[in-house]
Amino acid sequence: MLKAAKTPTRRSSPRFARRATLRRSLRLLGSFRFEQTDPALFYGGLAADSAALIADFYADLTGRSLDGATILDVGGGPGYFADEFARTGARYIPVEPDPTEMHAAGLSVAGAVRGSGMALPFRDDAVDICFSSNVAEHVSKPWVMADEMVRVTRPGGLMVLSYTVWHGPFGGHETGPWHYLGGEYAARRYRRKHGREPKNRFGTSLFAVRAADGLRWTARTPAEVHTVFPRYHPRWAWWLIRVPMVRELLVSNLVVVATKS
Repeated sequence: MLKAAKTPTRRSSPRFARRATLRRSLRLLGSFRFEQTDPALFYGGLAADSAALIADFYADLTGRSLDGATILDVGGGPGYFADEFARTGARYIPVEPDPTEMHAAGLSVAGAVRGSGMALPFRDDAVDICFSSNVAEHVSKPWVMADEMVRVTRPGGLMVLSYTVWHGPFGGHETGPWHYLGGEYAARRYRRKHGREPKNRFGTSLFAVRAADGLRWTARTPAEVHTVFPRYHPRWAWWLIRVPMVRELLVSNLVVVATKS
């Protein structure tokens, strides 16, 4: 039987909580319409927000800036986040299993590694920060990936996992909102309408990952979980994560913040 999810051992980061405003939420949510038509615009904004989020939590939990820290980005794609993390002074290493995705934007990131998030090609305790944004829903065993992220993070280091919740408004990606009627149905409908398969094909490159799944993982991981919150909601709406059915429908993206003991 699964044990109850851990209660976060510390309060949410004061720095990021102050940043989690309604204006930020509206800006991020509004950018989703550009995800496929103008990915550089969409991912550029998401990269800036991700760098700020990680810097905030890292400062609060360790007392240090990102300058000189090694950041492993699991599922880093073509490297849209590289410039933002470089500005912080961090050493940024993206890991991506798909070579087509790695070169999709014509970007080149020094030190980029081809490898699976479910078997990270790094030794134990290798990096200061292990981060993954909107990737867990694209792998068949997301919690194996989460365990791998903990493994490669050094003791005292930061692990941040952010993923799209299946029954949330963006769970079906470009096939939504029809994913509420089933992922396979949504994929078939997309193919009939557009004459091609969706980029994110249910059962192959898109999987149903629930908010409850992430909370169950926090209950069993040996890492110290500090907070779990809905990424695109303002701070005053973070209570949604505590309500079982509500969190599956209204939380579009779940974030788990932990440190390795």
